[in-house]
Parts: sequence; structure tokens; C-alpha cells
Amino acid sequence: MSAVLDLACELIARPSVTPDDAGCQALLAARLKRAGFHCDHLRLGEVDNLWATHGQGAPVLVLLGHTDVVPTGPREAWTSDPFTPQIRDGVLYGRGSADMKGSVAAFVVAAEQFVAAHPDHPGTLAVLLTSDEEGDAIDGVRHVARLFEARGQRIDWCITGEPSSTATLGDLLRVGRRGSLSAKLRVQGVQGHVAYPEKARNPIHQAAAALAELSARRWDEGYESFPATSLQISNIHAGTGANNVIPGELEVDFNLRYNPHWNAPKLEAEITALLDRHGLQYTLKWHRSGEPFYTPEGTLRATARAVLAEHIGRAPEESTGGGTSDARFIAPLGAQCIEVGPVNASIHQVDENVRVDELEALPGLYQRLLERLLA
Repeated sequence: MSAVLDLACELIARPSVTPDDAGCQALLAARLKRAGFHCDHLRLGEVDNLWATHGQGAPVLVLLGHTDVVPTGPREAWTSDPFTPQIRDGVLYGRGSADMKGSVAAFVVAAEQFVAAHPDHPGTLAVLLTSDEEGDAIDGVRHVARLFEARGQRIDWCITGEPSSTATLGDLLRVGRRGSLSAKLRVQGVQGHVAYPEKARNPIHQAAAALAELSARRWDEGYESFPATSLQISNIHAGTGANNVIPGELEVDFNLRYNPHWNAPKLEAEITALLDRHGLQYTLKWHRSGEPFYTPEGTLRATARAVLAEHIGRAPEESTGGGTSDARFIAPLGAQCIEVGPVNASIHQVDENVRVDELEALPGLYQRLLERLLA
């Protein structure tokens, strides 16, 4: 097997369901140390983080990834054991193969080859890994970024290995991400018998107009390459299960994916004002997953576009779509951030997989980026 395929299989075989790293970072740190990297293990709460660096000074280029994976779901639904990597018809199967142990393996192989060829390269090459990307994302890169900010750690460029490609490796270059803001709304009513509504207060009826206004609102018209901000109601619950009881409380979960027209405090204020205008008795609990970030035209974006165009024979699509990534915590440090990784067609699914030929091409893509940015 190739170096990257062998390492990816070693990582997949470790059942690192978030936030358990299951020894992945120790394996990777041992390899990086042999290549001349200095490795700091940052254990924060129940989360393992690895900061490995080679060289010194500016510019600082970070390869950002995660070693944790989502749960497998029903293991009997998998064609083969999710933590026993298996190659079938040129495709590698296993939990994390695409998201993102394949990219992490490619990072390490590319870093090893780059420093072997350029032991005295200018600037700093760093690898930052966490075991808390797929979970709460509290003591992973979010926490590490706070430590970096406190000690003045500079980051100029960040390449995240999230599975960003659409149909073939390199066909999409992600140059930003929307922000994500979640909320749990509890509307208070008065429980009672449906035959005597005058003695009760139905929170469903009371909240209906407010929820309709929230879901129908056009928040903006987009921002540069970002789509328009959107709000989606993801869960509604009320009632006792009996059809003759007016519920005493309504619970509603919703999420906003927003572009740089907004920030979390501004959105929270807008929604609070709307709910107040409808006269609801309510409580609202917010969870700020991260603000939007965007990398404008510059050295990192232009270099990545050129490298991907050489690989696929045409210019890649440049996008800010998709969910969130840990780059949302690195961008506020002043870093330009892009995402380059494998096809994302099977991530979080049963029989998650990555094509072997594309996995084996990935270290070369990363190494060419390193060559042009640091060599």
C-alpha cells in the first residue's frame, strides 16, 4: 500500500468516536517528531489536541484537521465493520475515511515529504489536530484558539482538510463558511381541557404567528459569494400525548446559517424583539457555533486555485456553502482560511468511503500548496 493509504487505514482502525482520540494523535505525533517537528499535546478537558511545528517565524501555515469521527449508527447496516478498513473495487471504506482521517493522513505524509525536501524552509509549517470537531467543539480548536490569542500566536494561512470536493477531488475550493446560530425557544402557556379554552392558554396558538414570521422572513440578499441568510425550524414539541389537553409549554428548536451581513448578537437582538412584539411569555437559550468567515482574493486563495486547476484541468468552483468547520475559530486570529479535501458524498453515512486513487493524490495536492507557499 502507499504511505497515505497505509496511514489512513491505521487511523480508521482506531475507534475515535468524538471526543475520544483513541490514540490517533500519539501515532501521528510520533511520525511528525521523526520528521523533525516539535509536538505539543494540549489536553483540554476530555479533549486531545496536537500542535506540531517545523521551522520558525513568519509566514505561519497551518494544516488543520480532526481525528474524531461521528458514531457509526447501526453497525449491522454496514457492509463491513466501520473500524476495519476495507478496500473494495478501488474504494476505501470505514468510518472517517472521508471525514477526515484520509485528509489527516495526507497532511502528515505531505508534511513529512515537504520538510525532507526543504529542511530549512522559510517560515513555520504547523499541523493542528483536535478530537472535538464532531462533538460539542468546546475544548477543541475553539479552546486552542483562545490560548493562541492569549499568547500572541500568529497564523497567516490555514488549510483545512474537510471533505470539500463535489464530484471529483479538487473540483471545489472553499473560501469561507457561513456562521451558525442555534436556539431553543420555550413558550409558556397554561395547560387545560380543550373543551374549556377560556381557562387555559395554548402556547402553540400564541407562538404560531411569530414562528410564521420567523420562517418567512427574507433576512438579506446574500453577501459576495455567500448565499442569503436562512432560518430553519428543526424541531417542535408540545403536549402530553392526549388529544383533549391544551399543552402548558411549547418547545421549538431553530438554526440560522448567516453571512457576514450579520453577527450572532445582532441576530439574537432581532429575534428577541420579534418575539416580544408578539407578546409571548418565553425563554430563549442560544448556542453560538461560530461567526462567518471569508478569505478574499490573495496569495492563499490564488495559489490554491492554481494548484487545483492543474490537478483537474479547469478552474475549481469557489464556494462558501456547506456547514461549519473548525476554521471558524482560526479565521478570527487574522488567518486566511481555505478548505481542500476529498469528495463529501458519503460523510456521516453508513459505508462512508473515499476513492483510493483520490486519496493517494491528496498528499501531492497538499505538498504542491506547501511548495508554493513556503519553499
